[in-house]
Amino acid sequence: MCGIVGYIGHREAYPIVIKGLKRLEYRGYDSAGLMLYDGENLKISKTKGKVSDLEEKSALDITTNGTIGIGHTRWATHGVPNDVNSHPHVSNSGDLCIVHNGIIENYEPLKKELIKRGYIFSSDTDTEVLVNLIEEVQKKEKLKLGKAVQIALNQVVGAYAICVFDKKKPNEIVVARLGSPLAIGVGENEFFIASDATPFIEYTSNAIYLEDEEMAIVRMDKPLKIRKIKDDTLVDPYIQELQMNLEQIEKGGYDHFMLKEIYEQPNVIKDTYRGRLHANTGIIQMSGIEDNLEKFLNADRILIIACGTSWHAGLVAEYVIEEFARIPVEVEYASEFRYRNPIITSKDIVIAISQSGETADTLAAIKLAKERGAFVFGVCNVVGSSISRETHAGAYTHAGPEIGVASTKAFTTQITVLTMIALRLAKAKGTLTTSDYFRYLQELELIPEKVAETLETNEVAKQIATIYKDAPNCLYLGRGYNFPVALEGALKLKEISYIHAEGYPAAEMKHGPIALIDEKMPVIVIAPKQGHYDKVVSNIQEIKSRSGKIIAIVTKGDSQVKELADHVIEIPETSDALSPLLTTIPLQLLSYHIAVMRGCNVDQPRNLAKSVTVE
Repeated sequence: MCGIVGYIGHREAYPIVIKGLKRLEYRGYDSAGLMLYDGENLKISKTKGKVSDLEEKSALDITTNGTIGIGHTRWATHGVPNDVNSHPHVSNSGDLCIVHNGIIENYEPLKKELIKRGYIFSSDTDTEVLVNLIEEVQKKEKLKLGKAVQIALNQVVGAYAICVFDKKKPNEIVVARLGSPLAIGVGENEFFIASDATPFIEYTSNAIYLEDEEMAIVRMDKPLKIRKIKDDTLVDPYIQELQMNLEQIEKGGYDHFMLKEIYEQPNVIKDTYRGRLHANTGIIQMSGIEDNLEKFLNADRILIIACGTSWHAGLVAEYVIEEFARIPVEVEYASEFRYRNPIITSKDIVIAISQSGETADTLAAIKLAKERGAFVFGVCNVVGSSISRETHAGAYTHAGPEIGVASTKAFTTQITVLTMIALRLAKAKGTLTTSDYFRYLQELELIPEKVAETLETNEVAKQIATIYKDAPNCLYLGRGYNFPVALEGALKLKEISYIHAEGYPAAEMKHGPIALIDEKMPVIVIAPKQGHYDKVVSNIQEIKSRSGKIIAIVTKGDSQVKELADHVIEIPETSDALSPLLTTIPLQLLSYHIAVMRGCNVDQPRNLAKSVTVE
């Protein structure tokens, strides 16, 4: 959530900052602002609304020349979304300017003390408190900006990624992070600063990712200096070569990033198992598993921690790992995990799942698990992210940048990785017969072409969407492996169309939700041929007898459910364990089309952020 962009160099900063903020719109925000320095003055423009609104306002407010600039997209925490609370914020003297992602938890006592010392505040934000705290330290101790930032940050509690500029030191920007990501792009006599690499990918492929509790002084014509905030020790900068390219973060002819990402799934699933899965020879090769195989085989249980869509992928993994490898699995919301004093031992494996690799609740849960002696394995999509660095080992999905806030391809690639882990452990334990093991490998290898075939149901999903786009409520039902898919389908509809939707195990319907069913209630039932088909048919008959509108996801050639359902979407046949990789596709398409028809902002749903970097 929130987005930071900064530039210092020889180019005009304004177009770089504006374009960078547009690249970060996927993170979710409600206001935007920027600061430019033209050699004499700080020029600031900020507004509630979109980056396009900021462009219009900047054209009226300020001249847009200058080779130093910082920008921000804000997701409101302290104070409502309005022009005043938008970033950047300026210190009382007018010399210091800051943009900030995160939350300063002890801002209130700091603010009270600063008010006693004569400081005046115009916003409701914790960020304005931080910039004035830095100024107070700077004045009181007669320090340069970098040292003042370091001392001030040692007084705050919370999470942050910040860029600070001092017009008295116009050749540098000071940046720091704790819990919220920050990357520095290294160019020829220029530096780029951003929440992730997407704003500067077209200018440089070299990036430095700050670690927690690190700060850097980014200076023109001088080497980058990175220091530890707590003890001031120097850190050697590690420059990574970026793996993404500009084409990956553009829409490529699709109307929305979400639709593009839905259609990328055949390729990204293949990319995720490429080089790891060798179906003909019966080999699954994942270095993070191979190097720690004994830990997995000797584990008393596996704990999976995640949030949102990643939690749903974890639920699918619970079914797959327990069935294939016969290891007990528990799936926990990361946001609840650390607060219930969980029982964790050195005999536990913790698998942490996150698309961004920056999810604050998941990172906090990882730290707790490590403190209790568990081995922590990460599954994430972003190379160099915090979770990939905090975990003992892990496996990347290869979904590529996911820009749409509602996760699609991340979900299916996470399931792909977790299924490969389950199969590798099953082979090592001997809990699957050789014939079943080879069959699953071969079926997994065929999944991309079956996903491509499933995408051909797009027009059917679109037609169904026209009928139910104005429904106020929706119920999703699934059994076994497809219960988590029901949860995920309901989440997608909620996220992007704002229709109230709930996912349930199909058998639980008669324990309460059946009271909701009438002729106005659409019920999406996931009913592939494999699995608990007969039981699901019985559930469908119960819905039918109460006049509910049934939309069924069925295996091609199904006749029994077709007779009962009002609408069917057909998918290719595959094994029960792999069916979530196919059944989720029509639900993604259905949600997408309903949201578009309702006039919703599909890629940037209201109130949502792509990467939730605060608790």
